[in-house]
Amino acid sequence: MDTRKRQLIRFGLLSLGIYFLWLGVYENWLGPDHRLDTELSNNIAAGSALTLRLIGFDAGTASQHIVTIAGQQVVAVWPPCNGLVLYALFTGFVLAFPGPAKSKLWFIPIGIAAIYLINILRVAALALNHVYARGSVDFNHHYTFTFIVYAFILLLWGLWVRRFTQPAV
Repeated sequence: MDTRKRQLIRFGLLSLGIYFLWLGVYENWLGPDHRLDTELSNNIAAGSALTLRLIGFDAGTASQHIVTIAGQQVVAVWPPCNGLVLYALFTGFVLAFPGPAKSKLWFIPIGIAAIYLINILRVAALALNHVYARGSVDFNHHYTFTFIVYAFILLLWGLWVRRFTQPAV
């Protein structure tokens, strides 16, 4: 079997293993406990409200996970949209794809921080979308901003592949 085929099989098996590990950990401990999802949702909402305040909007939070503008509730951050699964997906890809372990130790946290920041910007943009063009919020939430976030993660993966992996011999 040639090197490329072995690497592809290795990547596939590692990806599946990491996915099932994540699924088991999340479904058995993290998900049912709700603390991590709740804290992350609250944190994303607070970061989005802060971002909006920094650009001049009267923003805050209600019930900790709901972003408000001028006292009006505009966006709720629930577990599927808090980014936790995206962090796991990104991490799993980088761990499964060949590359130096030392580079993975710093690239994964920086990538997660970048995804976290783009998610804060996404929620802030959705809050503004709710105020200024309410009719397009559902479309933008499910398509536009989902595409932007996944495209950003794809760019991070591309950076990892181009900069830190060795071509197959």
